[in-house]
Amino acid sequence: MFQFTDEYFMQQALKEAQYAFEKDEVPVGAVIVINNKIIARGHNQVELLNDATAHAEILAITSACSYLGAKYLPDASLYVTLEPCLMCCGAMYWSKIGRVVFGAADIKNGYRHITQENWPFHQKTELVGGIMEEECARLMKDFFKTKRK
Repeated sequence: MFQFTDEYFMQQALKEAQYAFEKDEVPVGAVIVINNKIIARGHNQVELLNDATAHAEILAITSACSYLGAKYLPDASLYVTLEPCLMCCGAMYWSKIGRVVFGAADIKNGYRHITQENWPFHQKTELVGGIMEEECARLMKDFFKTKRK
């Protein structure tokens, strides 16, 4: 079986982020993968749903759990274009997601504002950061440039 790369799946998450951008949402996208197959997709819908919790990661986790008929995702990888916030880390923790791969760092709101002793993910979760970081960061910068006019 052909093995897709982290870059391939991050590109799919970037497509979701682009959908958010086009809908005037903060452009964050996510996909959830099991056995080389995307089982869920999500992009920010905070404005559309008037819901502060409608982050790409939360929507993708909800979709994946519904698809699988399960509350835990230990065999899944979540690809997200921006470093997760603490709220999303909590959802990842409780879903026991196996792997989290993010693109751009979020210096202001990312999970790294806490110490390593307070690891926000499930203890078995693998974390990879910086995949397609420039492309992910560029989309965020382009979005916020349109807001500063």
